Amino acid sequence: MKHLVRRMDDAEQRPGDPFAAGARPCALSVTRIALTNFRSYARSELNVSAAPVVLAGANGTGKTNLLEAVSLLSPGRGLRGAKLANVQRKSPAEASPDGAVPLWAVSATVSRLNSTWEIGTGLLPVSGAAQPRRVLHLNGAAADSADVAELLPMLWLTPAMDRLFLEGASERRRFLDRLVFALDPAHARRVARYERATQERLRLLKNGVRDRAWLDGLEETMAEAGVAVTAARLHVVEALNVELTARGAHGAFPCAHLALTETGTDAAQLQTALAASRQRDADAGRTSIGPHHADLEVRHTIKRADARDCSTGEQKALLISIVLANAWLQKKRHDDVAPLLLLDEIAAHLDVNRRAALFDEFLALGAQAWLTGTDTSLFAPLKARAHFFSIDAGRFTAAGAA
Repeated sequence: MKHLVRRMDDAEQRPGDPFAAGARPCALSVTRIALTNFRSYARSELNVSAAPVVLAGANGTGKTNLLEAVSLLSPGRGLRGAKLANVQRKSPAEASPDGAVPLWAVSATVSRLNSTWEIGTGLLPVSGAAQPRRVLHLNGAAADSADVAELLPMLWLTPAMDRLFLEGASERRRFLDRLVFALDPAHARRVARYERATQERLRLLKNGVRDRAWLDGLEETMAEAGVAVTAARLHVVEALNVELTARGAHGAFPCAHLALTETGTDAAQLQTALAASRQRDADAGRTSIGPHHADLEVRHTIKRADARDCSTGEQKALLISIVLANAWLQKKRHDDVAPLLLLDEIAAHLDVNRRAALFDEFLALGAQAWLTGTDTSLFAPLKARAHFFSIDAGRFTAAGAA
């Protein structure tokens, strides 16, 4: 899949100079993003320097699509959680320069400290196979998702997450797991191992298979992986609480306190419980115990209120507080490198003071933030410190803050 990886000439020009106002280059940044047959993009490319990026314009122009493409450079289904086949452009596909036609492809140049890396991912049809296959390349060679996650850690906030504290536990688990493997890339493997064993066990139970040795083996895997998943979640929850407490309650964003429910930490006990629940799980068609039932509880420490009982603006501020705490933890643990931040329509529900505080925070972090919004005036404090672009028909036009 060579079309996914392209080396950039070091002399290639990028628009603007966000460092004119004294901003420092980000230690980790995406300096090129290219899309083929992705959502609203037939074939587009954007080049920037190691500075924040603001994508402003009317709804429906493809701002969130671009952020989603960046997010798919990390493990999983990206910031929308879409099925991989569904991000393919609906219009006729564009062929790549070598004549191949990927269902969709995203490639990027990543700058980290003093090194440059090329990352590519996409969905390819496989001859003789019913389902297409997702591929991931790092500098032209097949790569493991955990390796890429370690190279390019990222966090995101989207409008859909504004209801995180009001909806089901599954979304909060996914949010927590994203925070965990941002700090511990191996967490993605643990979760995948647990989920594969859980799905296989449930398939056997539904089909009436009662092979004891087979089920014992799957349940042993579930117990070992499940306890490891829970331990990693608890470790990050504790670390975040320490960081949030240290940050205090006097900033623009409220101090949050996190807790994890369903925290079984004994593998032998979990394996015994799984064996005892086989008939119940077969009848119900679901696995009744395990870390996939865990929930993340969040409280506003000053108000002493559960997040779900706070106002919409307070809930958004709590989310931002947690994500920023995680970003600072990553910076401290990972060679002073802050993660990439994807902030979709982040200005919604934030007053002018909190917007300015958020901008100051990620600039202090040295994090490359990719931000979207409909009104450039919302990002005026970033004038001369970020790239500003408008998008029209898949083309990017350099612009300025209003």
